[in-house]
Amino acid sequence: MNPERHARALALLRRFYGYGSFRPGQAEIVDAVAGGRDAMVLMPTGGGKSLCYQLPALLSDGLCIVISPLIALMDDQVTALLANGIPAVAVHSNRPESETREALEQARLGRVKLLYTSPERFVADIDKWARTLPVKLIAIDEAHCISQWGHDFRPVYTELSGIKSMLPSTPVIALTATADRLTRDDIEQQLALRDPFRWTGSFDRPNISIEVRPDPGKARRIARVRELVGKYPDDSGIVYCLSRSKAESMTQALRLSGINAVCYHAGMPAAAREEAQRAFINGDVSVVCATVAFGMGIDKSNIRWVVHNNMPANIESYYQEIGRAGRDGLPAEAVMFHSVGDAIALRRFIDDSDSSRRGINTEKLARMQAFADAAVCRRRMLLSYFNEEMTRDCGNCDVCRSAPVRFDGTTVVQKALSAVLRTDCRVGAYMLRDILRGAQRHDIRSRGFDRIRTFGAGADLSAAEWNYYISQMIQLGLLDVAYDDGNRLHPTPFGMRVVRGEERVMLAQYTEERQRGRDQSRPAAATAPASSTEALFARLKAVRRAEAARIKMPPYLIFSDASLKDMAMKRPRTLEEFREVSGAGEVKTARFGPLFLSAIAEFA
Repeated sequence: MNPERHARALALLRRFYGYGSFRPGQAEIVDAVAGGRDAMVLMPTGGGKSLCYQLPALLSDGLCIVISPLIALMDDQVTALLANGIPAVAVHSNRPESETREALEQARLGRVKLLYTSPERFVADIDKWARTLPVKLIAIDEAHCISQWGHDFRPVYTELSGIKSMLPSTPVIALTATADRLTRDDIEQQLALRDPFRWTGSFDRPNISIEVRPDPGKARRIARVRELVGKYPDDSGIVYCLSRSKAESMTQALRLSGINAVCYHAGMPAAAREEAQRAFINGDVSVVCATVAFGMGIDKSNIRWVVHNNMPANIESYYQEIGRAGRDGLPAEAVMFHSVGDAIALRRFIDDSDSSRRGINTEKLARMQAFADAAVCRRRMLLSYFNEEMTRDCGNCDVCRSAPVRFDGTTVVQKALSAVLRTDCRVGAYMLRDILRGAQRHDIRSRGFDRIRTFGAGADLSAAEWNYYISQMIQLGLLDVAYDDGNRLHPTPFGMRVVRGEERVMLAQYTEERQRGRDQSRPAAATAPASSTEALFARLKAVRRAEAARIKMPPYLIFSDASLKDMAMKRPRTLEEFREVSGAGEVKTARFGPLFLSAIAEFA
């Protein structure tokens, strides 16, 4: 890294954001982009993606244009930047034309560092903006929307492919929280990124407790939501539903049980959606029941739990949605209910969808079902799906808390991986199973797979057992599925170490009971008395809530829960000491410091 540039970036981080150090990857990305390189950034929700283009914008003498998919997200980001003292504007269809002209004029004069806009507006105006604005950086948020392999593909994003021909010397940074290997490669190709700096952050969010349960019925699902609301009375949660009618039904049921909930889905009038989102962001309601139309870009830091009332269609969607909880790094919970009915409904959606994506969507649904039915550490499964290796169980998911009987499955794994290698990685999961069992299938014989040494080597296990163990091998990151190559299996580096005898593997023992599902246990809610720090934390949240209502700003944009927790532990007495609170930048210290210092003094 450039030492001088790094020192300047660190000073800006302290001044505007109130942080004394970078999160993993941020410093390297900022240095590369500020130095003029394109970048492909994969960083989980809450990992600090926005900083990766905001700081290079502050380091430059020009303008960063940020392409964002949602108006609410743009306005939220601009409000947060202005609260930190950073000049930013948003240009979108909800703004009066007079405000748009003024915003663009301020950008032309160099008085704005970041200009947020939609892909539609960018494509329509880039010719003019390239000539009249001092554009020094293009940032594309939610970049997976450009890829046909992405879970939230939006055709208008593909029109961004001409950026490099229009602005060849302007660096482009593409950012996303959820993209598998295939999607990442496609993003780079679509945007014609030139020797991009690549950063793939860890997908591990250890603060989120994961729980997956077979559907116990509506009454018990509602009871679980009520339990979470009671456990986190001052915070918020999201209930994701498979359809609009289910979102409405759940909202009504929660209201009848005394919970302040709102509904959000694409079928509602725009004004009603905006009102629901505003009430949730401002903390006026504690629960939103929504379809997947809700949540992209929601930066609310004190969402403490996410409940999936139904199984999502793929792991990318599931991971992105649970990532909306615990963005501040404090403990959070993710609960998912699933049923055969969910799988049938999702498969029907796929069969009725674009035929060009049907095959890959079907396979991704199968991986989602395998995750729901799994008997291995769920966090390991999530990480392996995104090609991240984890060789130990997490201890913070329902499987780890109610562990299945395990055995040394190294020999089973070696047989399977050996068979894959001896077929030159030309088989999928079902053919691998039948090769291992010695099945006399015509396609196995015609391809000569009945003559490899491992043909029939697993005849002592049933088809159901092999299905179960092969699924675990994929979940544990021993085998990778090549979706773009007929779903063929390939051993991973971890798998190859097992084949060579360098590592051993424990597998969950197959049992009929486990396959039918079980009512998984979960940890009991904490009942310990509140400490003095926790009492002050609660007091500071009340102060934040009152101030947010007074100035009409979402509470989390004043200070996050993590900042309030740090404040409660450090108990600053002066503005100088207040500056040491995590997230207390120069502007926020001047604006809000006296209020919180007074509350701390009163508490003492």
